[in-house]
Amino acid sequence: MNRMCRTWAVFQLAVVLSGWTVLGHAAELEKPDANRGKVIVTQVCAACHGADGNSAVDTYPKLAGQHAEYLAKQLRDFKARADAAQPSRNNAIMAGMAGALSDQQIADVTVYFASQTPKPGYAHDRDTIALGQKIYRGGIVEKSVPACAACHGPSGQGIPSQFPRLSGQWATYTASQLNAFSQGPGARDNSPTMHAIASRLSDNEIKAVSDYISGLH
Repeated sequence: MNRMCRTWAVFQLAVVLSGWTVLGHAAELEKPDANRGKVIVTQVCAACHGADGNSAVDTYPKLAGQHAEYLAKQLRDFKARADAAQPSRNNAIMAGMAGALSDQQIADVTVYFASQTPKPGYAHDRDTIALGQKIYRGGIVEKSVPACAACHGPSGQGIPSQFPRLSGQWATYTASQLNAFSQGPGARDNSPTMHAIASRLSDNEIKAVSDYISGLH
């Protein structure tokens, strides 16, 4: 399923590139346009993230309702760097996708995703809910891990331009990103704060808080 998703997305990207030429070379950014963003999402992003940003596969994040500013930063962080250093987020598929987008297209795509209605998620492991709730709401004092709610909000809504919306996100995806943050360079190196926090969490704690987050609403 994942391989098919990636192959289809890359194919669609190649097909529509010619249609983006004029927009991609615009000298100044226009006001973000969700309708333009929808065209790009439908042709390219939907294969993995869903046409409305509600992905059907738990390895791909739900983007519906995510803050546009946060999404824009993540897309830029996937891009290859001029100094030839590794991107802040190391993902071969997303590097190709993000690298083909102009700043205007990024603005259009992200405002479209932000305007979509996220579907709720659910926690699945009763045995870890208490631990996940403890970490999310109160942190782990003895490990100097702050409460997730301090930045992402009690219900996981985040703060626009600063902290992402987490509510209802797939547990599998959240866990994969916490593990990437814990590794830092070579995996995900675009938040020193999250690297410090994630590196102090055990595998069981990551699993617990990720599952708890999936049920936040």
